[in-house]
Amino acid sequence: MAEQERAIRTRRTILFAAAKVFQEHGYRAATISQILAEAGVTKGALYFHFPSKEDLAQEVLLSQNQGFFVPDCPSKIQEIVDMVLLHTYRLQTDPLVQAAVRLSLDELAHGVNRSESFIRWDDMLLERLEKAQAQGELLPHIVPAETSGILVGAYTGIQSLSQAISNHQDLSTRVTALLRHLLPSIAVPSVLASVDMSEGRMLKLHADMTARSGSLPHPGPVPAGEMGRVPVRRLGEAGFEARSRILADPGPQSVGAVPVVQGEQGVLVVGEFGYGVRDEVAVLPR
Repeated sequence: MAEQERAIRTRRTILFAAAKVFQEHGYRAATISQILAEAGVTKGALYFHFPSKEDLAQEVLLSQNQGFFVPDCPSKIQEIVDMVLLHTYRLQTDPLVQAAVRLSLDELAHGVNRSESFIRWDDMLLERLEKAQAQGELLPHIVPAETSGILVGAYTGIQSLSQAISNHQDLSTRVTALLRHLLPSIAVPSVLASVDMSEGRMLKLHADMTARSGSLPHPGPVPAGEMGRVPVRRLGEAGFEARSRILADPGPQSVGAVPVVQGEQGVLVVGEFGYGVRDEVAVLPR
């Protein structure tokens, strides 16, 4: 169990480090060396969890929706507003979400599926717009499939403008203004009268989501004693080819499909992973 927890922590540390590097440099300019330096882990540990820079970027993109939750509301228009408010708060405060949004708009991120996050948001908004229509919250001319795309596109533009002008410092103000302009052309006046777009609601939504998902804070650097530690069995199951190297008697052993050696400091796994990398993967206590 302790090994598994260390592996989870290492993976999370790498993911946050990659997010920081992608956010600062963009996908094309970001390098594995920069991510390693930021995370403080070995190449072997990184490639065990993420086989390539593309895989890292894809995981960062997916991470922006992990744990995302807004409670059911009688008004589906309020629920849509809640989704927008919560995403806005996270975009201002969560480095993973910030990096994911930059990657989704990075035209130089070749090989990365940038459309997935947009499609997911379109689907989530469409579902709630259809429910809003069914319970009489929308104006008669509204076509939910059109409106969901307009909302996604409008928000994307507003957040890009805010990022360029103020590094998202004014994002909440701009998003609230966007909603005030768009919602009267979407929802009936009686519904709009009770919609809450306040900062207090935004903070409560985030607190509720965090409590529900048990979200962890930024993991910080991996402690020196845990550098590169990963479960050896999972290495074997992942199918990596590894070669043993004698350290200090008594000789090579095997854990799963991975050759290892038992030395004075514990078990060392070294290997070549198909990326020209030969590095230490795991040092586990005897």
